Amino acid sequence: MVPAGVSVRHPDKLFIGGQWVAAKSGKTIEIVNPNSEEVVAQVAEAGKEDMDLAVAAAREAFDKGPWPTTSPAARGAALNKMIDLLEARIPELAAAWTAQIGGLASFAPMMHGGSIVALRGIAALGESFEWVSQKKGQGVDTVILAREPVGVVAGIAPWNAPFGIMANKVFYSLVAGCTIVMKPSPETPLEAYIIAEAAEAAGIPAGVVNLVPGEREASDHLVHNQGIDKVSFTGSTAAGKRIAEVCASRVARCSLELGGKSAAIVRDDFPIEVAAQILGNTITVLSGQVCAMLSRAVVSKHRHDELAEAIKGVMEGIKIGNSEDPETQLGPLAMKRQLERVEMYIEEGKKSGADLVTGGARPAHMNKGYFIEPTLFANVDNTSRIAQEEIFGPVLCLIPAEDEEDAIRIANESNFGLNGSVLTTDVQAAYDISRKVRTGVMGQNGMRMEFSAPFGGFKQSGIGREGGEEGLWPYVETKTVLLDGAPATL
Repeated sequence: MVPAGVSVRHPDKLFIGGQWVAAKSGKTIEIVNPNSEEVVAQVAEAGKEDMDLAVAAAREAFDKGPWPTTSPAARGAALNKMIDLLEARIPELAAAWTAQIGGLASFAPMMHGGSIVALRGIAALGESFEWVSQKKGQGVDTVILAREPVGVVAGIAPWNAPFGIMANKVFYSLVAGCTIVMKPSPETPLEAYIIAEAAEAAGIPAGVVNLVPGEREASDHLVHNQGIDKVSFTGSTAAGKRIAEVCASRVARCSLELGGKSAAIVRDDFPIEVAAQILGNTITVLSGQVCAMLSRAVVSKHRHDELAEAIKGVMEGIKIGNSEDPETQLGPLAMKRQLERVEMYIEEGKKSGADLVTGGARPAHMNKGYFIEPTLFANVDNTSRIAQEEIFGPVLCLIPAEDEEDAIRIANESNFGLNGSVLTTDVQAAYDISRKVRTGVMGQNGMRMEFSAPFGGFKQSGIGREGGEEGLWPYVETKTVLLDGAPATL
């Protein structure tokens, strides 16, 4: 069972060792559309035994198969075939995303098209990356540095951007010569099925790409498996801490792209109305369910009330509705538990003494689905829960600051450090402030994204980077070879 507009051949199977096989667990996962609260898809659920079989297949393909020793050029050619196949299925990927988590149908084609562009950049790394280098040593004649694949990867992706995030993990793994076990979120498995079908159709060798949708217990079992050399995880900080603990216990590699509570610093030179448009419209992107979301806005005290009123006007003009409607600007939250989580934080915000300026309730005109109004809290204490914890919904905290130095202090007063922004007309000021904020990415005038550049976080926002050449480094190991002379070929 799959949603309209999606054509997955074997939703009742897992993809292990190049074969579509029934789950040993005998269980299935149901996917609920957050617009309608109705079940729209059903896929096989992998249990612990299925996870072990997938790891064994990936291990066999890495240890004995041709992929790790295939030339970078040949790997790149195969990956470009995969990309062509995936590009032809953008309408399906878009339909799957909207059906599973209520992503806006109007935005879905652009989002998935952007992911395809990013994949072409990753595939091209194979031929530009310096796999082997040679230099004269101090204690030996010749030092050779060889970059070799890290091994078998467990790719664990979240539900908010399931295609782009999982595809990145798959393509970085395959460019490096690794094999991978895909473990998509149980809320959004369909994109991983499409990736697996593309790998099969492109002739990627058996066992190089495997697919096992599963729930938490089976996923934990996967991470514990000794056959996994590296875990690439994107998701919550809480889950990331658990994965880091397990990987540390057996000295497995891991890269973690985790949560955020990113701050936008509004300088005094920036127009209030423009700031309100940026902040009010950004917090509704994917219903606020973005790890890099600008969920805190820091502004000078003397401009605070004016900006609060302007953001209120923007938020109250946002059209809330079914994500299939092209006029909709704010669709539902992805699932019932996410709606309940956001409502809990709104109640916490009310108790904290912050001013609820607008929003905070389910829309009166929506009697079905997991909808919440865009919500603004003003005069927020930066030490409060709503300012310190990731809400993952369309809830914006407006925080007053004494001056620019105080605004930077507030931005840094967080356990997270994933993203941030400086709203200013002065490029030099944007750069100078960006260097003072402890976060992995800073953008001028909004939540900026650049697929060709590294993305990742400081502090509890993660370990490692994705994007650009730096995104390949977590998938390789460096081998040092010390020789008495230079070899004829490398």
